[in-house]
Amino acid sequence: MNFLAVFLGGGLGSVTRYALGLAIKKMGFMAPLATLTSNVFASALLLGLLATYTTQSGDALKSNPWLLLWTVGFCGAFSTFSTFAADTISLLHSHGALWSMGNIAINVISCIAIGWWIWSAMQAVN
Repeated sequence: MNFLAVFLGGGLGSVTRYALGLAIKKMGFMAPLATLTSNVFASALLLGLLATYTTQSGDALKSNPWLLLWTVGFCGAFSTFSTFAADTISLLHSHGALWSMGNIAINVISCIAIGWWIWSAMQAVN
């Protein structure tokens, strides 16, 4: 059952990331914005909320197919380190080192800062 949950979540996450990328591109923004958006949403917002819930509820991740579907499956497929790396290399070639380093800084700082903010806010509620 756990493998099926991860499989289904991965399919949903990858299709959602693809749709988000198309929508952002259609609005005229650069590709790294789609990657940043999916990484921040998946790793910071959604995964931060789910990790906090799992910690507070005492629910073991490995024994809950719904958590596996959303964390390992959906978030794992919706966030994308490989596309982040490809975008960064592409920016290096097309716009130079400053844009490339900026992409790295914005992705890493945003994901960690928003994840920490979500976690802190959830801790304060309880």
